[in-house]
Amino acid sequence: MDALTKLSVLSLVLSAVLLAMACIKADRIRAWRAGINPSAEELPDAFFVAARVTFVALAGAGIYVSVQGFGVSDDTAWDDSELTSAVQGATDALDGSSGFGDIYAEDNDTGWIDEYATTIEQEVVEHGGGDAPQYGVNATPAASNTASEARYTVTGGDSAFCMRVTRTRSKDGDYEPPGIAGGQGTVTVPSYDFAVTTRKGGC
Repeated sequence: MDALTKLSVLSLVLSAVLLAMACIKADRIRAWRAGINPSAEELPDAFFVAARVTFVALAGAGIYVSVQGFGVSDDTAWDDSELTSAVQGATDALDGSSGFGDIYAEDNDTGWIDEYATTIEQEVVEHGGGDAPQYGVNATPAASNTASEARYTVTGGDSAFCMRVTRTRSKDGDYEPPGIAGGQGTVTVPSYDFAVTTRKGGC
């Protein structure tokens, strides 16, 4: 439970207390005052009416603030169903995709792993839907990743998923830009295919 949700719950509790106070009968309060201070001046009925109106108004304001707080909290925090749906959508979108690598990197280079973490985070947020937050997703690479396979612990809120990404060289998708004079180029931009799967829990 985040801080805003806790504050909203506290506001509801205080509102309930105020409503309970507004329901106390005037005779009971008079009897209580008389037991503590018998010589105290008698309170008029108008005092109790004004007090009840004040308590109800304060309780209504507290309930309104609580409802607004719950709404804001829901918009800024991922719940389990939202993240599950978003991660599955991101997995489906990334599985079978392809992309170009660094022309100067070797096939055993692992520099793509951190960059792909950003891609995962963006895809999850994109598949979160209208009620889901637009931030708060983290894809943390595992320490044992290699150039051809990487695992990421995807988190948001209290949930975690392990996304496995396999990168395969695809020479058929290589791009060879033309040379300066428009002739045969000398540079090849390598292409890679990605296979992506996800399971519940951290890596």
